[in-house]
Amino acid sequence: MKVLAINGSPRKGGNTELLLRKILEPLAAAGHQTEYVQVGGTRIRGCTACGACGRMKNKRCVIEDDVFNLVFAKMLEADAIAIGSPVYFADVTAETKALIDRAGRVARTNGGLLHRKIGAAAVAARRGGAIHAVDTINHLFLANQMVVPGSTYWNFSLGRDPGDVLADEEGLANMRDLGEQIAWLFALMERRG
Repeated sequence: MKVLAINGSPRKGGNTELLLRKILEPLAAAGHQTEYVQVGGTRIRGCTACGACGRMKNKRCVIEDDVFNLVFAKMLEADAIAIGSPVYFADVTAETKALIDRAGRVARTNGGLLHRKIGAAAVAARRGGAIHAVDTINHLFLANQMVVPGSTYWNFSLGRDPGDVLADEEGLANMRDLGEQIAWLFALMERRG
């Protein structure tokens, strides 16, 4: 099975990346294929509501001058998708929101392309806004009939400066458990065929 981790933080090597990689660890250890992609800090436009994806039905967005179609193709190949973002003014980054809006629109207008994939949110927060950011990511998953596993607590960790989340033992344990939950779901899926 394949897991794709998408980082919506513009800070490479920062707290959000550390959390996503913590989710991937138990999955890689269980023999699943993992991939990490960086969306934050790249050029990704928001949805323009042009409707072309619904008319063309080619599993793509008509906007071709950014990273969206490349990342969305990887989402389609994945069995599980983890999207991470730091909290910016009590919500996800602009890059994360652009990905969510366009992925949701293309998936839904092309016959439910994300249906029954596993979706997991990971959020790094300095102090507040974490639950709202987790909800924003989960709305993509739930509106697309994806399976959203639970963990030991809400899927966020506290830290401001790069590496601060490494001191949040509870947050790290939650991310590791989330990866284990996804691995368990994979095993269940494989048994049921």
